[in-house]
Amino acid sequence: MDSNNLSGVLPYLPAGRRIIYINSDNRFLKEAGKMLVQSGCVKQPTAAVIVKNGVILGRGTNAGKKVSVCPREERVCRTGEGYWLCKAVCRQKGHAEVSAILDAREKGSDIRGASLYLEGHWWVCRDCWDEIIKAGISRVFLRKDSAALYRR
Repeated sequence: MDSNNLSGVLPYLPAGRRIIYINSDNRFLKEAGKMLVQSGCVKQPTAAVIVKNGVILGRGTNAGKKVSVCPREERVCRTGEGYWLCKAVCRQKGHAEVSAILDAREKGSDIRGASLYLEGHWWVCRDCWDEIIKAGISRVFLRKDSAALYRR
């Protein structure tokens, strides 16, 4: 799938926003990739870093309680559905994007105008986009081959 033409197949993309697809050798994407092992999600481990002026201000994963079977898969939830199970069963505090925003805020960082690099997924859900926009993050980057690797 052509990463430049994903906007028509993304489950959600807010008006005026886009995802920028970059090579997997980007240093900030690699930093997010190193964090994937910390994720507690059995279905879709994800990790994010927030970067401003070349400095990582926040890091986050969709960490939670490790389970052997994803409760969303047990209930046959489609992409973008059943996230309440992640919090109720797996004790997830939030998706990687939100966790990175919270981490940066806890450190007192000003993330307005920053960029977010996401590894482990091929799109950003509505709730995360809402938080990204509210935080003033200007750009979202995913790896070029994310749809081929992570689309389920």
